[in-house]
Amino acid sequence: MKSSSEVPVDADDQPRVTVERDGHVLLIGLNRVAKRNAADLRMLRELSLAYGLLDRDPELRAGLLFAHGEHFTAGLDLGDVSSAITEEGLDVVPEGGIDPWQVHGQVLRKPMVMAVQGTCLTLGVELALASDIVISAKTTRFGQMEVRRGILPFGGATIRFPAQVGWGNAMRWMLTGETFDAPEALRIGLVQEIVINTQVYNRAFDLAHRIADQAPLAVQATLANARLAVREGREAAEKALQPELVRLMTSEDAAIGLQSFQARGEASFVGR
Repeated sequence: MKSSSEVPVDADDQPRVTVERDGHVLLIGLNRVAKRNAADLRMLRELSLAYGLLDRDPELRAGLLFAHGEHFTAGLDLGDVSSAITEEGLDVVPEGGIDPWQVHGQVLRKPMVMAVQGTCLTLGVELALASDIVISAKTTRFGQMEVRRGILPFGGATIRFPAQVGWGNAMRWMLTGETFDAPEALRIGLVQEIVINTQVYNRAFDLAHRIADQAPLAVQATLANARLAVREGREAAEKALQPELVRLMTSEDAAIGLQSFQARGEASFVGR
């Protein structure tokens, strides 16, 4: 993958996170291959800037998060990150960025598809939990291992893991720190599909583009209402449905969708 200058990097070094546009999809790649993509502060900050770019650019409709090399991530580079933890905690979001775990500050408003392979530990599991669709290679191994290092998961696993996979399933893996395989990740709902290793990126790429081909305002409204239901409950989400329908029906995309329905053809949405 080619890198992009849209995420600033040191002039004498390669980016920790590559960023590339492919039509309406932003391709975001973890890029510290020699360290099995272990996340240091610089990687986390570059990743947050990539999420910020995806959120604010109206031409971008979906993101694809993947990793260069054989492994998604070996987890946090604790030697680098621990020194930055202050009395207020750990701040990895520079101006213009969005917390990639989405537990603090602004929430990403656009869908994120994730492709995962090799080793996916700690922050990688939490990135999966914060993504909307996760595609896994057959041989991926997952682990929420913070208790083995004397800390707790602080990127959202304590909140999202029980909600998404059930209390017992989440506690089984968070409290033991043991690793688990891709079939177990599929069984509990952490991932949505398992494919052969060589196809994991391509499958996630195709899904991201399939999402980006739909009406972007409608996709974002669908995502927002589903999140509202999870966060505030069914009543809040139900209350928001009709106002959102009225708002979307006045959009150009709704007119385009109606025309394509009547003509039995494919729509080309404009995001307005």
